[in-house]
Amino acid sequence: MFLTKECDYAMRVVRSLADMEMKSVKSVCEDEHIPHPFAYKILKKLERAGIVKSHRGSAGGYQLIRNPDNVTLLQIVSAVDDRLLLNECLQEGYVCENNTHGHLCAVHQELSRLQSLLESALDEKAMSELI
Repeated sequence: MFLTKECDYAMRVVRSLADMEMKSVKSVCEDEHIPHPFAYKILKKLERAGIVKSHRGSAGGYQLIRNPDNVTLLQIVSAVDDRLLLNECLQEGYVCENNTHGHLCAVHQELSRLQSLLESALDEKAMSELI
């Protein structure tokens, strides 16, 4: 299991905008060494999640609209990926042949526990701690 490159870039985009100033996509890409096509896609997702705001026009750009203290890594990951899962068996509605008579297999139970720890750790880490 890996965080996607898109998640990594999204954290870097937010870090670049952490000064709360409006920046062009070009500036963000240069600050964080992110390819332009990725940056546009990520910024749209972060905007839909209410983390950044776009400003149109020739002097436009993007701006972080939430304090970096109030933006967690989990919020950023959730904005760009459907869900970070350790294993496919953790997907809602997944039917596992190892689950019998209403009992989840021990592997699923452990992966579920680890999934909760991962999500908690990402939710406890504010973006401001990575600046």
